[in-house]
Amino acid sequence: MTAPLLSLTWTDDVTGRQGFLVVDRLVRGVCSGGLRMRAGCTLEEVTGLARGMSFKEALHYDPEARYVPLGGAKGGIDCDPRDPEAYGLLVRYLRAVRPYVESCWTTGEDLGLTQDVVDRAAAEAGLVSSVQAVYPLLDDEEAARRRLADAFAVEVDGIGLDELAGGCGVAESVLTALDRAGMPYAGTRVALQGLGTMGGATARFLTRAGLTVVAVADVKGTIANPEGLDVEALLAARDAYGTVDRAALRPGDRELPGDAWLSADVEVLVPAAVSYAIGVEEQGRITARWIAEAANMPVLPAAEELLLARGVCVLPDVVVNSATNAWWWWTLFGDIGADADEAFAHIRRSMRALVDGVLARAESDGTTPSRRRPRPRRPAAAGDHSTVRQPPLRRGAPGDGAGLCGGGCEHVGAGRGGVCRVAAWRESG
Repeated sequence: MTAPLLSLTWTDDVTGRQGFLVVDRLVRGVCSGGLRMRAGCTLEEVTGLARGMSFKEALHYDPEARYVPLGGAKGGIDCDPRDPEAYGLLVRYLRAVRPYVESCWTTGEDLGLTQDVVDRAAAEAGLVSSVQAVYPLLDDEEAARRRLADAFAVEVDGIGLDELAGGCGVAESVLTALDRAGMPYAGTRVALQGLGTMGGATARFLTRAGLTVVAVADVKGTIANPEGLDVEALLAARDAYGTVDRAALRPGDRELPGDAWLSADVEVLVPAAVSYAIGVEEQGRITARWIAEAANMPVLPAAEELLLARGVCVLPDVVVNSATNAWWWWTLFGDIGADADEAFAHIRRSMRALVDGVLARAESDGTTPSRRRPRPRRPAAAGDHSTVRQPPLRRGAPGDGAGLCGGGCEHVGAGRGGVCRVAAWRESG
């Protein structure tokens, strides 16, 4: 694996806590990746997440679309978001990395942070927007910003469209896997770790599709009911961090230890909270047939090897949770409008095609889905760039070696004649 383009560690002069920024690569001079806050966040973690963002961006390339994928990046702050010092720390971090947000890094909510908190802190740090670096790439900046603001104002049954987009993609990933296996939705049971933005939306979409959510874990423990939980009641009883008020539980709901979701009697397991949730020890408790990685990097490689040997299919995070990022850019660039039905339809089409491609290739190659990423769609064969529509090269010094082929991928080498990393990735498998 190549080293990231940029790796920064920042130490807060007030608390001594650290924050990190990793830019895996730039495409057209810009990169994309959320900002997370959690106690124990490390540079290694952020580096892996930044690489994953490069893949996520490339996956949703459509040669007919206005949105052309960006590079990958990630930010992280080592602090519990519930800590009284957390918000001030966030503002100081954003002030420190302000030159990068202004010039190349577009960011937004991630684990431990909501978009409204990021927006408020960004304004206090003197930023126009957390995604302002992408504005020069827009055809009509004013219309694009208005469209995105309108989309963020849309609510569906009490939950914002921005909070639902990612979960719609996770749910569609699960439904695609079930369809390929001929598994009916009715009677299929689901357990989730996390009922925040991603987990909560996933639970809603899966329930409305006919699946039964029987267990949900938050920081207080696991809530379980073998007959099915009232997902909408739990969603309404969440706080900003996805913690459910236990006063909302029904008589048949049980409170179990925090790790009980792992061994729930289900067909589908959705880790939607933290990275590294499933290691070698934890995987031995899992009886589910599918694991949908709604969180980033929740299953450790050694655990995945053992799960594969037991016939458990791990649907990879780089695909499964990619819809939130894609929805932002589809909306901002104008491929979809500020409409929930249009957004969900677009997400479902794109995610179903991606996941179906991953599973089909995994089956034909006899490997695991997470080792067989889908091939980013390209209008020309790998290595043939002669007929590809060329977007403009990224901002920067002439010949600095970062361009973009029609496949939405970075060139390494001067101008358009360099090596296409995504094409090479496709050919190498």
